[in-house]
Amino acid sequence: MLFLVCLVALVLRVVVIPFDTIEDLMDANHIHAWEQGNVARSLVAGHGFGSPFQSDQSSAIMPPVYPLIVSVFFRIFGVHSARSILAVHIFDCAINSLACIPIFLLARRNFGESAGRWSAWAWALFPYGIYFSAAWAWSTHLLLLGLCWLLYFSQRMGESPRLALWAGFGLLAGITGLCEPSVLAIVPVLLALSAFKLARSGRRWLMPGVIASLTLASAISPWLIRNAIVFHRFIPMRDSMGLELWMGNNGDGLRFTSDELHPLHDANELADYTRMGELQYMDHKAEQARAYIGQHREWYAWMCARRAVYLWTGYWSFDHLYLAQEPTDPENIPFATGLTVMSIVGLFLLWRQSRFNALRLGAVMFVFPLIYCFNHPEPYHMRAIDPLIVMLGCFAVVTWRERVKAAAAIPAASEVVVEA
Repeated sequence: MLFLVCLVALVLRVVVIPFDTIEDLMDANHIHAWEQGNVARSLVAGHGFGSPFQSDQSSAIMPPVYPLIVSVFFRIFGVHSARSILAVHIFDCAINSLACIPIFLLARRNFGESAGRWSAWAWALFPYGIYFSAAWAWSTHLLLLGLCWLLYFSQRMGESPRLALWAGFGLLAGITGLCEPSVLAIVPVLLALSAFKLARSGRRWLMPGVIASLTLASAISPWLIRNAIVFHRFIPMRDSMGLELWMGNNGDGLRFTSDELHPLHDANELADYTRMGELQYMDHKAEQARAYIGQHREWYAWMCARRAVYLWTGYWSFDHLYLAQEPTDPENIPFATGLTVMSIVGLFLLWRQSRFNALRLGAVMFVFPLIYCFNHPEPYHMRAIDPLIVMLGCFAVVTWRERVKAAAAIPAASEVVVEA
């Protein structure tokens, strides 16, 4: 069954790639703004991890894994060629489709066989999964797949102190973190919960936890060492937090982020970045953002709340100027809100069955997007936890169907008794 589900998922995603409504990275403007591709081009040219802003300097903005993968396609099919761009999109679609496997295994383990099948097929047909894998050439899909497997293995770790299992988790966490460092916010949570469950059952937990942590540190340390050597400063995975904070906290609340002020879209900002150098520029943006937040604390609190609402419902504003930039929001809001409601219902039902499993899934579901409430959200930021939302929603639907069937069976049984 899993082979068929993955195949259907892949076909649905690949056939969407050529649609005119999908972002076309072969267009000159999109190529200019494709940060991952710009770093990959620098790698192919032998300049190492260069700037994603097309500036001739070293950079620690983009984590290394995805640009390295894109650079392989560039070497085979040509830099920014039609064939290489198509190959990157197909790769993303394949990675997104393969998530059907851990989704099935995780849902079956938590919710039962029926919910596992429902979840796998739901992911194959999931609109966000289809659209974003076909349109968004980014490391989001590797993050999504890695997070699914981390959830699956963390649950097994709570039942076994086997060192190889814990070491594998640490290695996977490190590789996933080198795709998107945001995942590292929840890795300690998963490790702590698994260790706690082992401790409660009276089994060893300290050594497995140490092994997992050391393996994780070993996986990410080459990137940290490279950054320290190049920039003469410790950089926790990436150095762009100042820019990210400023993009959402500069006084402009019309949209959830200020893309027009990004160095890729603003010549003055790019000139400042080139003149000041990456670290000094990022420090400057962080100072600007902190200064504005400090002078507008109520505004910042209100914006954080708006960002949380946007992440979970898709609603930002119905202002006509905003909708001119985001015309599909009115159609997306009911869908995104419905998914959130269904996932919360599924989480509540799971809480009644297994509080520990509900705590594990709920922690990931709510902790992962938390950071984006404080700087700025993007539509793709929630995509990594979409499989979790889909699984919980399917669990709610399967539970409701079973209860309806059980309720219908009671009168039928009563009729049989009366006739007898």
